[in-house]
Amino acid sequence: MPINLNHSDLVIAVSGLKTGDNPQPGVPIIRSIRNAGFKGKIVGLIYDNLESGIYYPDLAQEVYQMPYPSEGRDAILGRIDYILTKTKIDIIIPTLDSEIIGYIRLAKELALRGIKTYLPSEDQLILRDKAKIFKTFPAKGIAVPKTEFLVDAGKVFDLEKEIKFPLFIKGNLYEAYQANNINEAIYYFNLIKEKWGLPVLAQERVVGDEFNVSLVGDGNGNILGMIPQRKLIITDKGKGFGGVVINNKKLNEFTKNIISTLKWRGPCELELIKDSKDNFFLIEINPRFPAWIRLAEGAGQNLPAMVVKLALGEPVEAFTAYKTGTMFIRHAEDIIADINEMGQLSALGELIRGEEK
Repeated sequence: MPINLNHSDLVIAVSGLKTGDNPQPGVPIIRSIRNAGFKGKIVGLIYDNLESGIYYPDLAQEVYQMPYPSEGRDAILGRIDYILTKTKIDIIIPTLDSEIIGYIRLAKELALRGIKTYLPSEDQLILRDKAKIFKTFPAKGIAVPKTEFLVDAGKVFDLEKEIKFPLFIKGNLYEAYQANNINEAIYYFNLIKEKWGLPVLAQERVVGDEFNVSLVGDGNGNILGMIPQRKLIITDKGKGFGGVVINNKKLNEFTKNIISTLKWRGPCELELIKDSKDNFFLIEINPRFPAWIRLAEGAGQNLPAMVVKLALGEPVEAFTAYKTGTMFIRHAEDIIADINEMGQLSALGELIRGEEK
């Protein structure tokens, strides 16, 4: 059954408005919420005034620059308190991996300010960390590629004893590169260490078809909505720029086992690979909606709209069906805007467009 959001007085804040070659989830989340009939205010929370979604007409009525998550809870809360002098916020939907832990830890303070979220517990978040997956899931019968944790360059030289090349060198939060030999592994280790810090992960390369699953968990091990897709177009950075909704019983059971183990609450994305023997491997669990989340809406499950209702504490019916064969292909477009909007953001750290809609 479609979800209707007829809350005209509600204010929803969404982060991650970058589009382009490595898009963030904020823009498609907002579009899905709007397409559920939402007439209230959308507030964009940004980190860079070049996030292209800022300049989409009619996307966010107000935009505010946020301190980076690394600046700590006091900086984040202080900025939210300032924003609350400009507008109320009823719900925050964070969309970036690095933000999630901060908003989880601020849950009580946000609630005192009347702001709701629908996020996992800190323990759940830690269990899905890239550095924990290899230790958590194999004992539950969930296959995971062999993973080594690199804390210094010396460890890289021992990789050949543990994992065959080619393998992947990954940051704990972002970025992954295929290394074909020790020299490439050292190069990518240093690259990721300088950008994202330690540990750096080395992971076995599983060859096969790539799949993603976007879902919403209820916190008790159940799935309230789920859309699996097989990647059709993959960029040189490994990003899916096209995919099709599929129905695979083995994949569905694999996904249910993961969420039952985690007892996940809120949105997440699973990255999976199926090898030549039809075995699925869990590659990553991302603690937020993916940038392709509008595919869920197109297939009959508006998961962002569901999260809004869950954050409000309103009852929802679990989605039980979706339209297979629904596909997406990402495309680029030019956004035309007035330079004064960027100037206002640069000078004031905020952009307020006219009256509320």
